Amino acid sequence: MVCGGFACSRNALCALNVVYVLVGLLLIGVAAWGKGFGIVSSIHIIGGVLAVGFFLLLIAIVGLIGAVNHHQVMLFFYMIILGLVFLFQFGVSCSCLALSKSKQESLLSSAWGMLDNETRSTWEKSLNCCGFFNKTTTKDKGGAEQCSAACWESSSPCVTCGAKMMEHADEALKILGGVGLFFSFTEILGVWLAMRYRNQKDPRANPSAFL
Repeated sequence: MVCGGFACSRNALCALNVVYVLVGLLLIGVAAWGKGFGIVSSIHIIGGVLAVGFFLLLIAIVGLIGAVNHHQVMLFFYMIILGLVFLFQFGVSCSCLALSKSKQESLLSSAWGMLDNETRSTWEKSLNCCGFFNKTTTKDKGGAEQCSAACWESSSPCVTCGAKMMEHADEALKILGGVGLFFSFTEILGVWLAMRYRNQKDPRANPSAFL
């Protein structure tokens, strides 16, 4: 059986869609980690990557069903949608990698300013930090009336919440952007495989059947 045969094309398409399932789960997991940490929840790019992950997972399942059953209609829509996913994922991934630290800081600062006192107190306790960037880092400096972090009650200086948020935000964006950009190019391969496989004749089918 040559690699360009029907069975080889079907197996390659199935294997590629299994990879898409794993990539979708990975994107969802990493993005959910970033949002669950509470430090990049205001960055809409994270939500975009979550959407891409869910959508990629869905289209991968459609591709698997279409590949196993050689379903012409499902394979057609699979090619169209996968091409659109590529464009969207490529754009979001590039945005993740290109987002400057100043822009990240601006987005996080805006989100911090919209938080109520109770929510800020919760994050200060969770991250063991006080203030954002321009607030106090030690108890004897002005700028904060009180802080809920454990470091506030100790003699050690408190790290600003902005510094901790920026550290994890940059890490999450690099992971999301790198993974998304790398696997977005495999989607072009998926479109090509689906197109070739769709036009191949199933040797098990009726020879007179319409392709």
